[in-house]
This record gives sequence, C-alpha cells and structure tokens, in this order.
Amino acid sequence: MFSSPAFAQATEAAQQPGMLETFAPMIMLFVLLWFIFIRPQNKRMKEHREMVANVKRGDTVVTSGGVVGKVTKVKDEAEVEVEIAKDVKVTVVKSTIADVRTKGEPVKADDDK
Repeated sequence: MFSSPAFAQATEAAQQPGMLETFAPMIMLFVLLWFIFIRPQNKRMKEHREMVANVKRGDTVVTSGGVVGKVTKVKDEAEVEVEIAKDVKVTVVKSTIADVRTKGEPVKADDDK
C-alpha cells in the first residue's frame, strides 16, 4: 500500500562505503602507531648500536645485569674485557652493555631520590 516501485529502487541504490573509506581508519592507525612506537624505538636502537660500537679503553660501562666496570681491552668487534674490581677482569659481550660513561664523566644522579 505505501510501498511503491520507486521507493524500493531507492533503497537498493544506497551507496556502499568505498575501499578508501573502509581502509582509511586502519591506515591512520598504522601511521599513528608508527610515529608513537616504531620510529622512536628504531632511533633508540641506532643510538645504542653507535654507543656500543664506540666503546674504547678507559671507558666506564654498565652492563644490562647492573655490573659497573672499566674497559681494559677491546678484544674484537663483539667482546670487551672489563675490570670490575682490582685485578678482577671479565669478558663482556658488547651487546650486553647498557650504558657507556667516558673517562672522567661523573656518575649520573637519580632525580627521584
């Protein structure tokens, strides 16, 4: 009674969202995640690699295990010899070095004390 052929055709012709409209939110989310998480992490990794590659004799290093020592010898590209106490030397893999302090650099103070 109230439905006419013209009204039925109008509902069938309703537009479906296009491909761009469907994927736009996912693309925007990926771009946001890139700038918030991925890009800063890559930057930190690059800085850490450069820092570890530039370790030299006399630098004070902190390993990821928390051991602080002085580099006595750079053995090769992957290992360094670290003196952790008087006449106590250990070989440390460079990738486990968390921080490098150059000669004469003071120990960083904690601000949360």
